[in-house]
Amino acid sequence: MALSDTVMVDIVNLDEWWILRVFLVVLGAVILNFSANLIIKKLRHKVKNTSNTWDDALLNAAHAPISALVWLLGILFAASIARRGSEFAIFELIDPARRVGVVVIITWFLLRAIKEADANYSLTHSDEDGGMDKTTLTAISNLAKISVTITGVLVAMQSMGYSISGVLAFGGLGGIAIGFAAKDMLANLFGSLIIFLDRPFKIGDWIRSPDREIEGTVEHIGWRMTVIRTFSKNLIYVPNSVFSTAVIENPSRMTNRRIRETIGIRYADIQTIGNITKEVKAMLLTHAEIDADQILMVNFNSFGPSSLDFFVYTFTKTTNWAHYHEVKQDVLLKIGEIIARNGAEIAFPTSTVHLEVEAGER
Repeated sequence: MALSDTVMVDIVNLDEWWILRVFLVVLGAVILNFSANLIIKKLRHKVKNTSNTWDDALLNAAHAPISALVWLLGILFAASIARRGSEFAIFELIDPARRVGVVVIITWFLLRAIKEADANYSLTHSDEDGGMDKTTLTAISNLAKISVTITGVLVAMQSMGYSISGVLAFGGLGGIAIGFAAKDMLANLFGSLIIFLDRPFKIGDWIRSPDREIEGTVEHIGWRMTVIRTFSKNLIYVPNSVFSTAVIENPSRMTNRRIRETIGIRYADIQTIGNITKEVKAMLLTHAEIDADQILMVNFNSFGPSSLDFFVYTFTKTTNWAHYHEVKQDVLLKIGEIIARNGAEIAFPTSTVHLEVEAGER
């Protein structure tokens, strides 16, 4: 046989040329990955102009996992070819790695899809248009992520030859020991469930707890702790177990803000107190920022040490803290004008000293 014929036979026999086959497989993976990325980019550009935003979320979630899947299958296929030309024991892990790798990539894709769906819903819906509030959305998203992760771990263990029933049985026995060791963490977990179920507050609410000296705006509700930004712009991290026992006040859900003031006039102006209270009440009933449907009281209240006191009790329509103070200022200034118009004056603490003159003294 001629030399050229021998070379041709060796080239045709690809089993002996496994390095070439590995190179071709890797090259094919590169081409396939490039093509897949190009197709996904074109699809993302195309669906960006559509009114449906969920297709954007799905493509964003699938982009990286598809690329990872192509590389995983390509490399493992190349490794299976290389196994024919080598006797290393590490190649025995190719089949388990393929099964576990596919499960991991699918789990990764589902987690990314949940994250994208969460972000997409937050952008397209709000509490004002009847959408799900951020707190409930976060709870559902976290529960979905935990479910997908646990399912992925169990399926991966099953694909590696472990018995899921044995793992679950061990988990039942070990759960007791873990419960004692991690009771604080479990208390925080149940505290977060109470927040998500009872919904005493949500992200963005202003809350305060007088018995725990907690006050601020809720920025994040996690499974272990809640992040609150105080009015001094500091962040405080409160374990969720605190909210199962603490008294929580939620001023963000108030319907009105209250004005409650006591105003005193001089004893010399006692004849004007009746007209003053009537005019102040009439002013409040016609004030554009006062809610006349709520309780409204203006009455002479007491004889003070140095003044005749009447009280004003009413509610503003606004709940905005800054605007409330503007309304309160306007009300107090109008009360001052009414007092002056009736010829009276606002009293201030005074003392009168009486000097006794003895007989015979001038």
